[in-house]
This record gives sequence, structure tokens and C-alpha cells, in this order.
Amino acid sequence: MLVRIEKKVDIVIEKKAFGVWSAVFLGIGSMVGAGIFIVIGQAGAMAGNIVWLSFIFGGLIALLSGYSLAKLAVRYQSRGGIVEYLVQGFGENNFSGSMSVMFYFSQLIAVAAVAKSFGTYAATFMAHGNGVWINIFAVGVVALFTFINLIGATIVAKSENFIVIIKLSVLIVFAVAALFTVQPNLLSVADMPPMSGMLFAIGITFFAYQGFSVITNTVEDMNNPKVTMMRSMFIAILFVAGLYILTSISVLGNLPLDEIIKTKDYALAAAAKPVFGEWGFKIMAATALLATASAINATLYAVAEIGYTMAKEGNLPKEYEYNVYQSFEGIIISAVLIVPMVLFFNLSEITTVAAIVMLIVQGSTHIAHLNLIKETGAKLYVVVLAILSMFGVAGLTLYSTYKTMPQIAYYLIAAFALAFAMEFLLRYFNNRTVSKQIN
Repeated sequence: MLVRIEKKVDIVIEKKAFGVWSAVFLGIGSMVGAGIFIVIGQAGAMAGNIVWLSFIFGGLIALLSGYSLAKLAVRYQSRGGIVEYLVQGFGENNFSGSMSVMFYFSQLIAVAAVAKSFGTYAATFMAHGNGVWINIFAVGVVALFTFINLIGATIVAKSENFIVIIKLSVLIVFAVAALFTVQPNLLSVADMPPMSGMLFAIGITFFAYQGFSVITNTVEDMNNPKVTMMRSMFIAILFVAGLYILTSISVLGNLPLDEIIKTKDYALAAAAKPVFGEWGFKIMAATALLATASAINATLYAVAEIGYTMAKEGNLPKEYEYNVYQSFEGIIISAVLIVPMVLFFNLSEITTVAAIVMLIVQGSTHIAHLNLIKETGAKLYVVVLAILSMFGVAGLTLYSTYKTMPQIAYYLIAAFALAFAMEFLLRYFNNRTVSKQIN
């Protein structure tokens, strides 16, 4: 007699933290941070009443870059993100190591730009709009969040969703309400500046989209990344592009160009004044302070994680790995490196440098993608367009600022020289080599 024995096997499928909409929300929260509060005035001063076109082109190149990064993320599922893609594409050599260090530098420069923006809004909001107070507030907020990250940023991290809702709500309410007070003459084609100004402003507007790449860092915790990654990337960028275009039209339709130029470091708050009065200015300035503060906290946390990961992999000195309270010594080193940039650069300089460095680093990542395109299955022409747009816009931005800020070129040369020197010295003295995490 045959006895049939059935064994019931329970298959437990782990539910991942990120679906399409949670990834979209994260991407939107990362993009709609300090960037729009910083660049709307600076880009408006360059492009005038057609700055909305700059935001359209900035969104298009963000989509191209997002496509390439999403394809890389699905194939190389690592929290290392851009660092991993550079090593995969260029190999374990001096160039990939140097560009990884440059990626770390780009995060420091971004924190410095956001901190300077916080200082500008804080000084203006509290009626101390001079350089000394701007620097005091900027350095103070970096020091505060460095301390918070060292002792544990749990409370701040848990409040991030609440902060995202506040800043999105304020921006949407302002952008929609301001449309009803737009002065058509301010948006008149007759007063349209040269198209060159709009093209030169694209690099600055791209800085406001920075943050979409954070979606790729969630890939290990993402449900069905082959579908979710690309879908969430596109939805997040398209939503933010729509919000930025609407906001730019509202700002330039309510403030004359000379007023935009005068208040370029806090133009978004200035534009709220004609719509909502003095309280509108105060609410927008307070929202800018909240958005920049949360961006500083989030980016400092990311910098600590990047520093730790890169030190572990051989890209940075081993001191970055040392534990200090709930974080790493790397965050202290990073804060010390950020302070001189805050003190010695003005907001226009540091924002422009941050934008160009990010464009170059992402452009290099897309070049690395060309070597991996058979692995990722990406469309060649899209990756090539991403490369051309990144370097093309970086070149345009550098060219446009050469007459007014010729020192930008020297800052860029110094930053890249420092990154390559650091990589060379680490390899020569410590035999530390960047390595692949995914095979």
C-alpha cells in the first residue's frame, strides 16, 4: 500500500518598504527642498520672464538622467548608488576612485549652498540682512545638525514626512493663488530677454531637481524594482517639474525683473508679499527655513553614510569609519570642510559650483553606463542624450558665469585636483582601493 504524504510548505514573501508611491514621495521630498528656494531668484535674474522655459529644460535633462540612473539601479542593486555605478563602468582604478571622491565633495558643496540659503533667509526674516548674520546663521545650522546627527537624528527623521507636506502645501497654495494676481505685462513677450539668458539658467534650475537620484538608493528595499524604479522616477520628476514651472510663472508674474534681481537670494518669499501681504512673506520665509533645515539634516546624514561607505571601500581615509556616539567621525570631518565654503563663498558662487559639479559627476556616471549598456538593457540614444545634456549644460553654465564670476572655473579645477590628489595619496600610502559591491 502506498501512503501519500503531503508536506505543506509556507513561502513567506518579504514585503519591501518602497512601492511606487512611497518612492515617489521620497523623490519629491528630496527634490522640493532647498533648491527651489535658492534658485528661483538667481535663475529669474538670468532668464527673466521666460525662466519657466529653463525649468522645462532642467526637467527634461533630469528625466534623461533619471532614466539612465534607474536602469543602472535595477541592474546593480546597491545602496552605494552613483559610487557603485562609477566603479562598475570604469573599473577599480584611479579615475573611478577620484570621481567617487568628487561625488562626496558634491554633497558637501550642496550642504554649503543650502546652509548659505538658510542663513540668507534667516537674516532677512529677522531683519539682520548683512553678511555677518548670514554666516552666523549658516554655520550655526550646520553645527546644530552635525550635533543632532551625532546623538541620533531619530526625531528629525520621523518628522521628515510632516515637513514635506508643509513645504509642498505652502508652495502649491502660493503658486495657485499667485496666478490670480499675475500682471500680464510682466510676462509679456515684448519684455522677453535674450534666449541666451534662458539657456544659461538651465544649469542653475537643474540644481533644484537634485534629489531624484535618491530613489536609486532605495532599490534594495523596493518591491519589483524592474517596474517600480522607472515608474517612480518619472512620476516624481514630472510632478516636481510641473510645480516648478507653475511657481516660476507665479513669481515672475508678480515681481518686476529689477525686484527679482534685487531680492534674488530670497525672491520666493518676496514674491509672496504682493499676493498675501507681509504675512505671506513671513510664512514663505519660515517655510524656506524649515525646508533648508530639513535638507541640511538629511544631506548631512547621507554624507555620513557616504563617507562611511567610501572609507570602508577604500575611497576615503579610515578615520571616516570611526564611531562617534550614534554616527561616524566622518560627519565631523565633513562639517569642518563645509564651514570654509559657507564663510568664503557667496550664495551665487556656491550654488553655481554645486550645480556644475553635480552635472559633471552625473555626466561621468552616464559615460560609465555606456560600458554597461548590454548589462542594463538601456536605450543607447537616451544615455547618449543624457551625457550630452549634462556636459552641454555644465559648459553653458560655466561660460555664462565666466565674465561675472571668473573664479568659478578656478574653484572647479581646485576641487577636481583635490579629488584626484586624495585618491592618488590613499592608493600610494594606504593601498586603499575602491571595489565593486555587486558582481
